[in-house]
Amino acid sequence: MLVAMRCFLKRSLSAAVALAVLLLVINVVLWTQEDPEIQELRQRARIVGLQELEADWNKESLQRLVNATSFSNISYQRFMGLPLLQKKVLTVGLCSIKRKRENYLLDTLRSIFTQSTEDELRKMVVVVHLADADQQWNAQVAESIARRFTPQLLLGRLIVIHAPSEYYPRLKGLKRNFNDAEDRVRFRSKQNVDYAYLMNFAVNLSTYYLMIEDDVICSKSFFTAIMKAVASRQDSPWVMLEFSKLGYIGKLYHSSDLPLLAQFLMLFYQEMPCDWLLVHFRLLLAQKDVIRIKPSLFQHVGLYSSFQGTANKLIDDDFEEEPFVLPDNPPADIFTDIMAFDHYRAANAYSKSQEYFWGHAPSAGNSFVLVFTQPARLSRIQIQTGSDQHPEDYLQAGLVELGNQKKSGSFNCVRYTTIGLFQRGYFDRRDLENSTPTAPDCLRIMVTANQQEWLIIRNIRVWIKRGS
Repeated sequence: MLVAMRCFLKRSLSAAVALAVLLLVINVVLWTQEDPEIQELRQRARIVGLQELEADWNKESLQRLVNATSFSNISYQRFMGLPLLQKKVLTVGLCSIKRKRENYLLDTLRSIFTQSTEDELRKMVVVVHLADADQQWNAQVAESIARRFTPQLLLGRLIVIHAPSEYYPRLKGLKRNFNDAEDRVRFRSKQNVDYAYLMNFAVNLSTYYLMIEDDVICSKSFFTAIMKAVASRQDSPWVMLEFSKLGYIGKLYHSSDLPLLAQFLMLFYQEMPCDWLLVHFRLLLAQKDVIRIKPSLFQHVGLYSSFQGTANKLIDDDFEEEPFVLPDNPPADIFTDIMAFDHYRAANAYSKSQEYFWGHAPSAGNSFVLVFTQPARLSRIQIQTGSDQHPEDYLQAGLVELGNQKKSGSFNCVRYTTIGLFQRGYFDRRDLENSTPTAPDCLRIMVTANQQEWLIIRNIRVWIKRGS
């Protein structure tokens, strides 16, 4: 009996060590030379991994650790939802627990379904993990979901699950990193495990996996917008695309990465909050830069946190409820006579990433010009200047023009038509299809007054008339 137990412990320890080694060396083949940031991250992962394996509570609870990182042992409680007959394109995953104040889950689900077309709904499935330890609460919420969303359940578009508490690792006596209070550490550590079990359940449901929180609203046709963003990056590898700048909202993954991500969250569950862990995971899988798509497709609406019911008024100011999917931003060459600061190039303002243009203080007569590769009928133009970090660096006086007839040998057009003025650094104009006699060749921002502050052009978004 003693020999058998020793053999079991040896195999268990080997499995845990193997997982840690996997996380430490996963990218050896992806990098031949690493920058200091990546090296520092790997050193941190190595230290944390060893701490996880050597901690006293792990020696006492080795079986729980192995069970937690070996997801094949999990038996989920499936509250409701039919098995999928075929693999979907997208899984939308969210966890929910009992809140001390308001609960937003039903409103979030309603937003997902009402903001999606019938064709979009056929291509996705929503998975809700009711992760509270109070089984009575879980059952009551499941019953409410059944009453409100019966058609979605019967059509296989909604699944509600629960991972029993006996599969969770120890949640008491955890390391108090960042000087967090014990209850805060326990809350965020359990949240990491909640997400890990949700991801594990969703591994084979779809091609892509989208994580949101249970207190958000969605943009109209967010599915189509996400797929358009994915298609635009088909030749560029990515690990995580971000469709919101807040927390763990609107983060998209390849479902094929979910097994590793779930194990990563589980192994380091007590180290830090989930959104911090996700940054480390992205770096380990060789995506150094954040890829954030604008406008944001999800908005946080919860007024109170799920942790102790404290006030939480976080707002994503890049959210658009009806963005008509993403802007087209047709190919264009970009020129300006405003001196750029450091690496904040003019082209950044027209890209669909989070980069922006930052230039020295402009003077009246300075311009920022887009010369389109091919003329096209535009339906809408939206331009944002300034930023959250530098709100004073906005365009204080300026106008927007559309130009026709490219100048030979010049980065400009012969004739321009003014279509509107900036209002406190913001410009948004629709129904532009007939604003010029012919399809415009240029878009020009003109500075109309000197200003002392520098200028940030955060983004320029252009929509093309359908069928043009």
